[in-house]
Amino acid sequence: MSLRLEMLQVARLAPSVLGDEATELIHQFVIGSQAESGGFIDRDGEPDLYYTSFAIDALTALQKEIPHEALRSFLTSRFERLEELDFVHLCCLARCWSAVEPKPSEDQLSKIYQGIESFRTPDGGYNQAEDSETGSAYACFLAYGAYSDHGRTLPNAEGVVSCISSLKTEDGAWANDKDIPVPNIPSTAAAVTLCRNLRLPIPENTPEWILGSFHEEGGFLAFPLAPMPDLLSTAVALHALDGLQVPFEGIKERALDYIDTLWTAAGGFHGNWEDDDLDIEYTYYGLLALGHLAL
Repeated sequence: MSLRLEMLQVARLAPSVLGDEATELIHQFVIGSQAESGGFIDRDGEPDLYYTSFAIDALTALQKEIPHEALRSFLTSRFERLEELDFVHLCCLARCWSAVEPKPSEDQLSKIYQGIESFRTPDGGYNQAEDSETGSAYACFLAYGAYSDHGRTLPNAEGVVSCISSLKTEDGAWANDKDIPVPNIPSTAAAVTLCRNLRLPIPENTPEWILGSFHEEGGFLAFPLAPMPDLLSTAVALHALDGLQVPFEGIKERALDYIDTLWTAAGGFHGNWEDDDLDIEYTYYGLLALGHLAL
C-alpha cells in the first residue's frame, strides 16, 4: 500500500468525529480554495502543487468528489514547466497524478521520476536541496511516497536505508539531516513509516520518545524545546504511534481538545495557537489527527 493510501485509510474516519455540519464546512473551505486554473491555492493565493496534493487528499478523506477534469488540466500544464519544479513539487506532482483520472502516460511519469532522481545524494538518500552531500529524512519519505503512489519500487532502497540509519539518535528518534542533528517529531514519524515499509527494525525506545513530546495542554511538540505544540507534529506523531501499535488512550481527550482549539467555523484549521491563517495543508493534518483519535 502507498504511504498516501495508508494515511487516507485513517483520515477517512475524521467525519465520524466531526459530524455532518463541520464536515460540510471543511468541504466548502477546501473546494473554495480551488483556483480557476484547476489547482488549489497556497497561503499567498497562488495555485500550487504542494497545496493541491493536500486538497485532493482532504476531499478524499471527506469522501467528496474530486474535480478530475479541472485538476488534470492544471497537472498537465505543469509538465510544460517540469524543469522548473523543485524536489518537493516533483514528488507532489507524482502524488497528485496517483489520484486523478485518467492517468498520465508512462513517458510523462518517467520524466517526473528522472527529476526526482536528480536529487539523489552521495550517501544513497535524497535531499530537497540541490547538490547536497547527504540526504534528509523528509526527502527520503517524499521520494518513497512518490514511487509507492504509482506502485513502483524505490530504486536503490539500500541507499535510503543507509541514509535513514545515519540520522537515528541514541534516544530512539531521528534528526532530519546531518547539518542540524536535532531529533524531532516530523523526522521521527517519517523515519518510522519508512522503517515499517522497508521492514527495518525500530528502536524499543522510539515510542517513549514520541510520547515524551506530548504537551500537557494537548498536541505534540515538534522538538523538545519547541515553544508550543503544532498540528502537523500532532498528526504525524499519532500516525507513527498507531503504526507502531502503541496505545494512546491516555492522551486522547487532551489531543481532541487541542485540535478543537485550532479549528474554526470557516472550515479550516490553524497550524498552531499563534497561526492566524488557515490553509489546506493543516486542514488535511487536522483530518488525519482526528481519524487516529476516532479509532
